[in-house]
Amino acid sequence: MCKLCEFVKSHVNFGFQNITWVGVLTALAIIPAVMFLPERYGFENGVIENIQLVVLFLGLFFALRPKVDKKFFTFVALVLGILLIREVNCGRTIFFPIPGEENAFYRWSEIKYGWLAHVIYGIYMAFVGLYFLVNKLFITLWQKLWSIKFPIWNFVLLLIGMIGGLYAEEMHLLVFEESAELLFYVALVGFVYLYSRHEDFIKKD
Repeated sequence: MCKLCEFVKSHVNFGFQNITWVGVLTALAIIPAVMFLPERYGFENGVIENIQLVVLFLGLFFALRPKVDKKFFTFVALVLGILLIREVNCGRTIFFPIPGEENAFYRWSEIKYGWLAHVIYGIYMAFVGLYFLVNKLFITLWQKLWSIKFPIWNFVLLLIGMIGGLYAEEMHLLVFEESAELLFYVALVGFVYLYSRHEDFIKKD
């Protein structure tokens, strides 16, 4: 039992950094959002989704200007790019709304050359995976997980956002779904921030 305690003590960070408090406040804001916000706030291109995009762009900024491991955080930036493209459905929800209808968009099958969108997106994802393997970034990831204390509360917030989002999607609760997804992104960007520039989470040589 003592060995387990020592392992947890040396590998888990139970502290609350400023970025973690942002996640906590986001989690707390979900309750009044679900209770009081109209459904349109959860629509595509709605207020909550736009905030998600801002959060992801902030994560992109952190990933492209790291203090350490530039190749690894270039990969992180590429992954955030995947999430950004996914949020706007490869641009479909920005460029192809159906006139006169709320929260309705043409399908790719109804758009000339629309089939190319998923092909290009798939090629991009394949490139990101190849970048990860060719640069052996799985080694860097493993080293980070074992050499630096893991921010447990950020992980808890990430799980809450993920589970809440899946539940809300199943129950067709738009505001809850988008709010939970926002929490997931805030927690994810928290990881990017901590591991790319926060002194307590940067490996010392």
